[in-house]
Amino acid sequence: MDLEPLSPDNAAVVLVDYAVGFANLLRSHDLREHIANAVGLAKTAKLYGSGLVVTNGEASKPSGPLYPELLVAIGDHPVIERSTAFNSFLDPDFAEAVRATGRRKLIIGGIATDGCVLQTVLGALREGYEPYVVVDASASLSREAHDAAVQRMVMAGVAPVTWWSVAAEFQLQPRFADAPYRAQLMAEFQPAMTMAGRTFFAGAAHGRPAAATA
Repeated sequence: MDLEPLSPDNAAVVLVDYAVGFANLLRSHDLREHIANAVGLAKTAKLYGSGLVVTNGEASKPSGPLYPELLVAIGDHPVIERSTAFNSFLDPDFAEAVRATGRRKLIIGGIATDGCVLQTVLGALREGYEPYVVVDASASLSREAHDAAVQRMVMAGVAPVTWWSVAAEFQLQPRFADAPYRAQLMAEFQPAMTMAGRTFFAGAAHGRPAAATA
């Protein structure tokens, strides 16, 4: 395994088929958490300035357009519509968009884990990229299907990651040492961690006057 840290300079986030028509079919993850994780991954790419490639099937088909929350997160970033199925690398526009990022590490999330995500990840391996699958921002029709697909990818040499761990690894870059991005993501997507921090600082502030008069 390559131990070089993931960074916005060497990695591109790839979002695959987060289509509204699939959302209510997913059973491997809670839908609200799944959408939040997908949006968190997209915002990580935008905030830190990594490569970003977004693809979906044709919006006019039953699968429909991307999640509205995701469209808001990516703003005016282009969405590559594919007519080909499963392996996104079979679409020339997608393959060119990935090449254009100049990154060899691909952080891939999407739906379904055992469908387009699996085949796109395997396609990335065949093209000589180093893919990482974002397990908590991907989902399938059952937990068994999701887990089996992740296991197959891991056995093929793909590293599993979570979107929050990617954000943390990006933040480790020296130029982001004082950047507020991880705190922004924490406030929006990790409320328990945010509340823990508030509790600590409130307790510290409450204890200062007593310590000063002791």
